[in-house]
Amino acid sequence: MVKVKIIGAGGFGGTGMIELLMAHPEAKLVKLIDIENAGKPISAEFGHLAGLCDMVITAPDADDPNDGADVVFCATPDRVGMSIGPKYVKAGLRVIDYSGDFRFGDVETYAGYAGRIGKDPKHLSPELLPKSTYGLAEVNRERIKSATVVGNPGCFAVSCILGFMPAVKAGVVDFGSLIADAKTGVSGAGKKASATFHYPMRYDNMNAYKVAAHQHSYEVNRQLSLKAGKDINVCLITQVVPVCRGIMTTCYAKVDSGMADVAKLVKLYRDTYAGEPFVRVIGPEGSTSNAAVRGSNFCNLWVNFDKATGQMVVVSHIDNLMKGQAGNALQNMNIMFGIKETAGLMSVPQFP
Repeated sequence: MVKVKIIGAGGFGGTGMIELLMAHPEAKLVKLIDIENAGKPISAEFGHLAGLCDMVITAPDADDPNDGADVVFCATPDRVGMSIGPKYVKAGLRVIDYSGDFRFGDVETYAGYAGRIGKDPKHLSPELLPKSTYGLAEVNRERIKSATVVGNPGCFAVSCILGFMPAVKAGVVDFGSLIADAKTGVSGAGKKASATFHYPMRYDNMNAYKVAAHQHSYEVNRQLSLKAGKDINVCLITQVVPVCRGIMTTCYAKVDSGMADVAKLVKLYRDTYAGEPFVRVIGPEGSTSNAAVRGSNFCNLWVNFDKATGQMVVVSHIDNLMKGQAGNALQNMNIMFGIKETAGLMSVPQFP
């Protein structure tokens, strides 16, 4: 039985992990840590957990890294994981961090990412970077198995990488033509209130932001470049739409003449993801939507082709709080501890 603690238990990502762990057959939640509501049961803040998880929240400065836990989830903002990670690694725990602190294997790339979000470019735990790996199982499963620290991917990055990877890996697209039109629900901004995400500002409204400058583009470019064996830059355009949860990313790329056939593209994607438990490839005869993945760890990829322009069109759907956050993090934990990868994660999407 894997003993788990969660730091940042009171946010959407932390609460999502609690929900998943309540149904996990081989994991036991042993501690919840948060800077807010210490001394109170988590169910006092989140009533839907009443009777299911009434564990009392521990303050961060009261936590003992040597208390017997096996893994810690840092559902925390950027720079928190790199600040506290060393003491947990020293105590023998494995660390899964939700932020961008450990998504990059070198200090130079991290510095570029940090600049995008207005953070200090200096990494506080560079010694942990060689022990860390990027935590997207579909591209990095073998390294995740032995990693001490895993950097859980950003939500936009998951949808983009899975949408583009088969075509990029096979080298059947023009690497200079990759465009990702990505739309996210409001929950992607997190739990804390702000004027921008006040209900009257989001209802019946949508807008683009960080145009061609979103921090998740660093992950997308890095991971696709590794698969391609050469530098790739995706034009990522992110938008907020008036839904609670979900990401829809439409991935466009100019395909080689030999692949200008939708049947070939569908076969390429199905062959690439054959055996992947959480990726479902759908041909042009079908359809999909955010409702088809809501509340689940699935990624649905609807593969199509525009004959008029020679463009591949892959529509990628994920739940940003599941495959884009807590669900993917739990998938990483399962891999790290040799547990069946789907354990605790085969919940049916919520419909309608």
